[in-house]
Amino acid sequence: MIKPKPLQKGDTVAVIAPASPPNQHNLKKGIEYLREIGLNVVTGAHLYKKNGYLAGTDEQRAADIHAMFANKEVKAIICACGGYGTARLASQLNYDLIKRNPKVFWGYSDITFLHTAIHQRTGLVTFHGPMLSSDLGKEDVHIETKQAFYQLFSHRSLCYTDQISPLDTICEGEATGQLIGGNLTLLVSTLGTPFELDTKNRILFIEDIDEEPYEIDRMMTQLYMANKLQDAAGIIIGDFHNCYPKKRKESLSLEEALTSYLTSLKKPVMRGFRIGHCSPQTAVAIGSYATMSTYERMVEFESGITLPKDKVER
Repeated sequence: MIKPKPLQKGDTVAVIAPASPPNQHNLKKGIEYLREIGLNVVTGAHLYKKNGYLAGTDEQRAADIHAMFANKEVKAIICACGGYGTARLASQLNYDLIKRNPKVFWGYSDITFLHTAIHQRTGLVTFHGPMLSSDLGKEDVHIETKQAFYQLFSHRSLCYTDQISPLDTICEGEATGQLIGGNLTLLVSTLGTPFELDTKNRILFIEDIDEEPYEIDRMMTQLYMANKLQDAAGIIIGDFHNCYPKKRKESLSLEEALTSYLTSLKKPVMRGFRIGHCSPQTAVAIGSYATMSTYERMVEFESGITLPKDKVER
């Protein structure tokens, strides 16, 4: 496991668009917020490119990732938005370059494929959190969503309890393991590829948006048949925004689609976490450790930031 160093006021962070083109108005406001909290901002050379539903060609988007990991002045890389396209980049990335230059990498949704690939190829802890165009730049952005970025400035764990949001237990138990996961659709798309999701002895978290229950059912079935649910030490269910029946009059409920394969796993499974396409949104560190207990109705997410050398734990 490699954890990036904490940010300090005055540090330079980079903004890139490795998936779809960002909303320009929202992006501008999101960048303004980064400056408000004391960060200098540089942008990828191809941030404003458009190629259909992609923010530039695969080569251009991969080049921005490489350039920002190689740039010694850049301490964090923040994704402007998700959408579609990161899976197209995974086989083009120089993972040795990324491993030699560990730093904060932040985003969610379609960025899930990059989180999975980067962590499994390099051991770098990355961050599943709100993005500039799709979250911070919106008029109604929640203050707690903005505050998610504060975790990058210090080595603090997050103890998630019912005081943050109501939590429901699907299966009782306790577990500890490295946190892995993200957007369900993207996680399923890794199966059968060189970047296939590894859930062995890990805490798996899932979230999604705009998928009907039958589509959620299909993806959960695929994870189950690939033994990804069985291999996990525990499972956390985040927000499934706007995932209700639309095309079909007769349907299972979202809860039934999600839990039909989970209730028999005999491992801790909890739902109700504000992780995903929700407001407010909680950010978590992928690859860092998490400890969950249904008896205490709690998950402790370890910090994804390394301790400064003068504060090494003994």
